[in-house]
Amino acid sequence: MNQQQPIRDARTLGVPRMLILGLQHMFAMFGATVLVPILVQGYGLPLSIQTTLFFAGAGTLFFHICTKMQVPAFLGSSFAYLGGFAAVAALDTGKYAGMDPAVKLQYACGGIVVAGLLYVILAAIIKVVGVKKVMRFLPPVVTGPIIILIGLNLAPSAVTNASTCWWLAIVAMAIIVVANIWGKGMIKIIPILLGVVGSYVVALIANALGATALDAAGNVVPLMNFSSVAQADIVGLQPFFLAKFDLTSIFVMAPIAIAAMMEHIGDMSAISATVGTNFIEKPGLHRTLVGDGIATALAGMFGGPANTTYGENTGVLVLSKVYDPRVVRLAAIYAVVLSFSPAFAAIVNSIPTAIIGGVSFILYGMISAIGVRNVVENRVDFTNSRNLIIAAVILVCGLGFSGGITFAIGEVHVTLTNLAIAAIAGIVLNAILPGKDYEFGADVTEGRSGDFGRY
Repeated sequence: MNQQQPIRDARTLGVPRMLILGLQHMFAMFGATVLVPILVQGYGLPLSIQTTLFFAGAGTLFFHICTKMQVPAFLGSSFAYLGGFAAVAALDTGKYAGMDPAVKLQYACGGIVVAGLLYVILAAIIKVVGVKKVMRFLPPVVTGPIIILIGLNLAPSAVTNASTCWWLAIVAMAIIVVANIWGKGMIKIIPILLGVVGSYVVALIANALGATALDAAGNVVPLMNFSSVAQADIVGLQPFFLAKFDLTSIFVMAPIAIAAMMEHIGDMSAISATVGTNFIEKPGLHRTLVGDGIATALAGMFGGPANTTYGENTGVLVLSKVYDPRVVRLAAIYAVVLSFSPAFAAIVNSIPTAIIGGVSFILYGMISAIGVRNVVENRVDFTNSRNLIIAAVILVCGLGFSGGITFAIGEVHVTLTNLAIAAIAGIVLNAILPGKDYEFGADVTEGRSGDFGRY
């Protein structure tokens, strides 16, 4: 079986194929991106799917401008902030007592604005002192396990979604595997899109024949539900609003930026490892952080959730081997255009949860696998007890503190998520344990995609 060569300029494939590849990236991010507002609505806060989709596309385009059009990354909705939304929704003391959920959402978005600005502060520090000094505190022995945790933390949602209808999830996985392993030409490049569309057609047929699935409560329901499609307008504006600011909501949301920034660095490492280009060094981590941070702050200011570089789209890069950022920008343009159509959002939202679960089985697993690859290709020495301890503590913190840690500062309760705890533990241990011999950017061997430095 011939090894597929990476495609770095998708224009060589022709415009029609580029448009289809952009569609694949759009579908890859869509399920998870719209899932965030759906979950937040479950907490009682009216976060809009249309607004979320708009800022995913607009934020991605802004990110590409900040990174000199070089990084093939897509910015979708961050799951890291779900705990913050839930905490703000549950606030019922002081000014929050009896507060309308729509107003609570404004305060939650205010916290997201501050969280996004923290990215800019870190970017400024990197710009002043240099990426090499900062990255000595974030070597592959820290970022590798964090990348692994990103995938492992998403894994339960893949299983939960797939369990609503296992046979349909398996159909989606099978189509992706067959297309990617045995497919030829364009078929091999768009396995995710084929997996979604193919299994959706199967679901349509099965639904017509009376097939059923399980909802979140375990009740038997029809496999597909088109009620929201019939009620949706074809064209409609997004329900934007202005954020409000309060210390309580800021202390709830802003600390989550610690984990989100580590997730960003991990995703940049994963994309760099996938593409074979060190984006942390050029165009620079400070540029990627500014792009992600300002995109997050703008989204929060006008009623959207926090953005983050999306592992799902990194998985698409791995499978398709098309590394051209133009394709990702096409997906962003699709997202912006389609955010003006409530009907389209409803149609895509009609995709059975099991299909999303089946696709996630492949993509989420690949994120963790990229983390392993990052550790291996950077030649992290796990016979060294120092490295072993750091990785071990990161993994246990990330998996063990599933609900995070909540503590009080005066009358304000602050929550650190499991990824934030793992990130802090890894950074601190790497800083204080003796024997730190990692040098960022030293002895990077051409062709070793994950090499960012030397031990």
